[in-house]
Formats: sequence, structure tokens, C-alpha cells
Amino acid sequence: MGRWYEVWIGRRYVRSRSNNSFVSLISLISMAGIAIAVSVLIVVLSVVNGFERELKDRLLTMTAHASIEGVDGVLEDWESLVAAAPANPRVASAAPFLDGQALMIFDEALSGVELRGVDPVAESRVSGVGGVFTDGALTDLEAGGFRIALGSELAGALGVAVGDKVTITLADGVVTPVGLVPRTKRFTVSGIYRVGMYEFDRRLAFIHIADAQRLYRQRGSVSGVRLAVTEVFEAPVIVREVARASGRLVLVMDWTRRHVNLFRSIQITKSILFVILLMVIAVAAFNIVSTLVMVVKDKQGDIAILRTIGASPASVLKVFVTQGSIIGVIGTALGVLAGVLLAVNLETVVSFLEAAFGIKFLAADVYFISDLPSELRMDDVLRIAGIALLLSLVSTIYPAWMAARTAPAEALRYE
Repeated sequence: MGRWYEVWIGRRYVRSRSNNSFVSLISLISMAGIAIAVSVLIVVLSVVNGFERELKDRLLTMTAHASIEGVDGVLEDWESLVAAAPANPRVASAAPFLDGQALMIFDEALSGVELRGVDPVAESRVSGVGGVFTDGALTDLEAGGFRIALGSELAGALGVAVGDKVTITLADGVVTPVGLVPRTKRFTVSGIYRVGMYEFDRRLAFIHIADAQRLYRQRGSVSGVRLAVTEVFEAPVIVREVARASGRLVLVMDWTRRHVNLFRSIQITKSILFVILLMVIAVAAFNIVSTLVMVVKDKQGDIAILRTIGASPASVLKVFVTQGSIIGVIGTALGVLAGVLLAVNLETVVSFLEAAFGIKFLAADVYFISDLPSELRMDDVLRIAGIALLLSLVSTIYPAWMAARTAPAEALRYE
């Protein structure tokens, strides 16, 4: 044992099989409490990370990494910008777009809609919209064909299918002798897409950019140019480099700014959940206090004998700090192991439970994500484990200090 006898005694106390089985039971409960709290926190944060990842992926499917737009909503000479943007080594591709608002009518149903004119080939290089079509394809949009692709929610609300004809009505009309008459144009539905986000599936429709220019009377101009970059999180820097290189007065936008509220709300939710579940870990860790207090009361005679044979108060303190630390380390280790295994296999576990009990945790017709996503991040695991160990260590201080203050004569008076 030598000078490490305090550690040896602390370990013996953890696995001691004394007559007071209640103390041993409380120790096991403390370990289990810490393990459960740590594993739950790891799984919850992994699910939040998974939702954040899914949200980012789905947003980037429908929106480009960055865009350069005209100051007044109109960008002239866009062809040169599309050709010059890939000169930046971090720009993968560029594509023009033209946005506008309209009213869509089919039979007696109508709905407001955002029309986006795109070049189908170029658009497929800057976004993933071409890969989310459930009927038809983005490439079915042809210049002069006046075809339109709708989101699944919008198509369902209007009751249209591929091949049906819808009427597009614009707010700016034509002045006639009988007054202002809205401009209208008939489009044929050529495709239906589903990205899984109501914002897009219900309100956004695609047409060919040449048809959009004719519809909105912007021949030769567009709303802006969308960019696909090689480093997604550097999009704000890259789009500014391209804009400065063009030498124009333009507006720049990137995906982090366009959807900043969504990602900020996720971060706030994650922080709140972390604090709440951290309190659960704190409660479990401070169970060690009650455990060690009982152990100190149970081991009064042992403490007195140690003091009598020359053990210092610091040595007694180390004994009980060691015991509490071992409980915390074992509980944290078990919690990390269980949390990591569950977070990595969460989708499989959820699928098994859904099949076994005939339930659906996330209904596809209610939530935009029908599976429970999970993304394990090691920085979260290390942070949780570190805090759990720290709280466990802090919980040992008071009982250990109380044991160190035990007077041998008082403890042995009735022995």
C-alpha cells in the first residue's frame, strides 16, 4: 500500500460487504443515477444535433449557399457574373434566378405562391432541388413551354396533378378602357416535389427563367445569381469575395443569414435542454453526499482506529474523496458508454420500438422529419463527462471534511 493506502481503503469501502447493506444500496443508486442522467443528456443533445443537421441539409436542398442580388431587385448583365463567379477557387457553380409573387388558381381553389424562375441545368448544380421530385423532373421545365413545378403541399391544397393546367395571376395588371385588368397566364403542371419542409412545399413553385422573364417583363435581367461553394460554413466570406471582384454595387446574402432565426432557435433550445438536464446530473451527483455521510457515520470506529495509529486528517479526507470519486467515475463511465451506444443506434432502436408497439414517434403528415435523427458529437460527450466528474468530486468534499474532523476519543467512547 505505502503512501497510497488512502486510495486502497477508499476502494475497499466502495466494494465493502458490511452488515449495513443500505449504504451499499445507496452507493449503487448514486452510480445508477449519474449513469442515467449522463446517458439521457448525451442522447438528447445528439437528437438536437440531428435535427439541426437535417434542417441544414433540407434548407440547402432548396436554397443555394449564397446569392448576389440587384440592389433594387433587378440584376443586369448577369451572364458575365455567372461566367466570372467560378473564377474564385471556392465557388463550385453559379446559376441565375428570378423571384416573384403571384396568385395561383385551379378551378375554384386559389393560393398565393412564390414563383422562382430557374435554369434547370444550372439550378441542379447549385442546389439539390432536382433530387426531391416525386413526380416529373426539374428538367421538364422548358423555355417557352410555360410549365410549372409545384410543392406537394401546394399541389394537395389546390387538388392538382401533373398534366393539369393552372392559372397564374399577377398583381400588376394591364390598363384597359374598362379599368385595370390583372395579367394572367396558363401554366401546365409538369412536376411535383417534396422536400419535407412546409415553408417550401406549400409556397414555392418553379418555372423556367425565360418564362419568368416574359411573365414579369424583365427580359435580359434577373433577380440575382445563386452560388454553390466548396466550403459551406465559409459562404459569407466567399460571396463577398465574388461581389467585390465583380466591381458592382450589389446585395449579398448567404444561407446562415437567410435562416438565422431557425438555427438560433435550435441553439437556444439546445442550451436550455443542456441546463435542465445538467440539473438532473447535479441531483444524481449530490446523492453522493448522502451516501458518504452515511458511510462516515457507519465507519466512525474505522476512522478512529486510523487516527489512533497515526493517520492524519488529510489522509482520512483522501479516503472518502477517493470513495466518492470512484462512484462518480464509474457512474459517468457507464453513462457515457450507454449514451454513446444509444445515440449511435437511435434510429434502429426507434424503428424497432415503432414496429414492436405499432406506434409512430414522428408522424410524416405532421412533422417535416419522419425519422428521429441523431448526430453524436464528441465535444458534447467530453463536456458532459467533465461536468459530471466535477460535480461528483465537489459532492465528496463536505462528507470527507466531516470525516476528517472526527475525534478518535469520541468515536471509540462506546466501542
